[in-house]
Amino acid sequence: MTSTLTRPAHATNRKATRREYLVCPPRHFEVAYAINEWMQIDVPVDRELAMVQWENLIEIYRGLGHTVHVAEPADGLPDMVFAANCAVMVDGHVFGARFRHPERAAEAPAFRRWFADHECGVYHEPTTRNEGEGDFAPAGRYILAGTGFRTDPEAHEEAEAIFGKPVISLTLCDPAYYHLDVALFVLDDDNVAYYPAAFSQKSQRVLRTLYPNAIIVAKADAEAFGLNSISDGRNVVVAQDAIGLIEQLHENGYVPIPVDLSELRKAGGGAKCCTQEIRRGRAE
Repeated sequence: MTSTLTRPAHATNRKATRREYLVCPPRHFEVAYAINEWMQIDVPVDRELAMVQWENLIEIYRGLGHTVHVAEPADGLPDMVFAANCAVMVDGHVFGARFRHPERAAEAPAFRRWFADHECGVYHEPTTRNEGEGDFAPAGRYILAGTGFRTDPEAHEEAEAIFGKPVISLTLCDPAYYHLDVALFVLDDDNVAYYPAAFSQKSQRVLRTLYPNAIIVAKADAEAFGLNSISDGRNVVVAQDAIGLIEQLHENGYVPIPVDLSELRKAGGGAKCCTQEIRRGRAE
């Protein structure tokens, strides 16, 4: 599935880099509990449709030339499809997750086994609560880190010690944007897109200072999970309902690739939630 928008001439100035992703199929997906503002246990989920939508996402990644690894889902863990929350990996070091809600706690050891079985990176057990790439976004020389709902501020210090990179703490203040990855995404090493109202005033000032040319996203596009997007520096896999953001990406020289993950959105997730990036490096 590719964007129907005509690619602007200056899109050639954006450079895509090949990525390596870890994903998990929604074979056991359901909304069996409510731990965020989007989950409603009385709303039915079409698991077959969720699988079709997820498979389309994976087809997009492979069509862009990215490497995709697939972890085996476990019965009783319906949110394992949201592989981004399992860890954050930078330069071959893997900082594992420690989930806030007990409903998701068993996902962490399940994914830890995947990293061990595939000899993928040096694994670091967390001592503080954190939810992986849900709240950590490697961004060039920085790692942006969210707190306020799921990840403890102390986890930011732990990540900085593990990765040896400056960690920029950002406070989330709207429970609808419970993770950083539904309020902000990294476009490339030098820029981001974000929804200002999801952040505290102090964090908004930090973002304006660090990213004066950021794409500022409207409420309607944030609510459509437009910020739960994946960028390879040129191509951006983005929720198809985030119409305004799609146009903004186009205007800024990126190539938006709309995707429909409406079933997974019922649990508060989109493309990024489904996607853990494997960042190999010096430690391997």
